[in-house]
Amino acid sequence: MIDNNTIAAANADGEGSLRAEYDALGETLDRRGVDIAAIRDKVAACGVAIPSWGVGTGGTRFARFPGAGEPATIFDKLDDCGVVHRLTNATPRVSLHIPWDAAEPADLRAKAEEVGLGFDAMNSNTFQDQAGQARSYKFGSLSHTDAGTRAQAVEHNLRCIEIGDAIGSKALTIWVGDGSNFPGQAHFARQLDRYLGSAREIYAGLPADWRLFTEHKMYEPAFYSTIVQDWGTNYLIAQELGERAFCLVDLGHHAPNVNIEMIVSRLIRYGKLGGFHFNDSKYGDDDLDTGAIDPYRLFLVFNELIDAADMPGFDPAHMLDQSHNVTDPIESLMSSAMEVQRAYAQALLVDRAALADHQEANDAIMASETLKRAFRTDVSPILAMARLEAGAAIDPLAAYRRSGYRARVAEIRPSASGAGGGIV
Repeated sequence: MIDNNTIAAANADGEGSLRAEYDALGETLDRRGVDIAAIRDKVAACGVAIPSWGVGTGGTRFARFPGAGEPATIFDKLDDCGVVHRLTNATPRVSLHIPWDAAEPADLRAKAEEVGLGFDAMNSNTFQDQAGQARSYKFGSLSHTDAGTRAQAVEHNLRCIEIGDAIGSKALTIWVGDGSNFPGQAHFARQLDRYLGSAREIYAGLPADWRLFTEHKMYEPAFYSTIVQDWGTNYLIAQELGERAFCLVDLGHHAPNVNIEMIVSRLIRYGKLGGFHFNDSKYGDDDLDTGAIDPYRLFLVFNELIDAADMPGFDPAHMLDQSHNVTDPIESLMSSAMEVQRAYAQALLVDRAALADHQEANDAIMASETLKRAFRTDVSPILAMARLEAGAAIDPLAAYRRSGYRARVAEIRPSASGAGGGIV
């Protein structure tokens, strides 16, 4: 995939400068009473999962413009995901989407081991019809008025669990496009009851050591109402299903200007925060690269996570969920993974004792400045040093371009069609 000599040569060019910058930052942090090595070690242990679909080119409702060397199979996808982790040491697991990624579990495990990866949460797909499917999801899946359609959707989710259990996954993520596009089209209460009935069947099929993540989304593809439209409904669903059901927060699945970090805090408080799909947005569910628009919001989310880090059993899952329409997906995923680590490192620098004192004293300015001081700190040397010590690349983007990986796979992978729009 990426030759070790390529990484070593790229690192040799920048190692001297990095060590000087790292030492200088270490002195600055030492004056604040912060041990830079401790931060570096925590960053090195911080990983975010890659979605298998993220290494393909995304699209809009109108068009898709595939790039050179797009992955044609799940095994191509795992190769690309392996490149991201090899260069960043930040993405140790892959989240599969069934049926797109269906393959023999033994083959999936062997390929993942070959490229140095494990498997994260499984993702089901009942928001679009597949070839040979008996019943359509045009008017819903888990909440459909037709019992046979609901049973088909439940069976698909149980199959996802079966595959996931065979490859070492420990969670299932459910997102459905069920809802309505016109007032009166669906009976809100009966629709939710049907969804809950289906979800209970799926929950009953979980292995004892698995978790179920349910995901909310305020709109799309149903634009008048969606069955799980906000975090409140998501929380109620998780409560109804049981102790191993949790809420997954996608940063793009909220109305503009919604206080996502407060939602995170509320779900933590009631023990129902399951994890995240990291991305960024300007207008809606844009699925832009993480940190591309509002890195401060990402930092504020991690501020809440660090605040709760010592809670017993607190272990939220982290995954990227992005659509790369105009960039090389590998480059976008590397950039986003590093932004997640950056926000985590910055949140670790918050002086929590000082922040608590300012909050108790109702000192709004100093509380805000305490957060901003951590956010303004350039932690790039910490991230790069963590990569260097793990044998990854100081500058993953530069090393990737230097490797010629994209050109090599473009020569052996078939060209992808750009016909049609929508998700990969």
